[in-house]
Amino acid sequence: MSRLTSENEALLKQARIERDAILSEAKKVKDSIIAEAKEAAQKEAGRQIEMARIEINNQKAIAMADVKNQVATLSLQIAEKVLQRQLEDQHKQDELVSQLLKEVKL
Repeated sequence: MSRLTSENEALLKQARIERDAILSEAKKVKDSIIAEAKEAAQKEAGRQIEMARIEINNQKAIAMADVKNQVATLSLQIAEKVLQRQLEDQHKQDELVSQLLKEVKL
């Protein structure tokens, strides 16, 4: 009977050792999976931030080009209106032509 008890205790001790080893290995695997997931998430976040930065710069360039085009269009419209007003009077037209002829060097 004492031999059976001793064998049972030895089996229980061996089972506990195996259980502890299995739990330890499971913890290592869990920690590894968590670390890999964190690293993948950080890489993805960095990639998305970079893509957002590129998109912002592209949109900024498009907006600046649009503003420049609008400014150019408005400038031309203003210049056109100023010239129309200046050239409404025949006397002013003659003065402008005379002035331009004086400036031209042949």
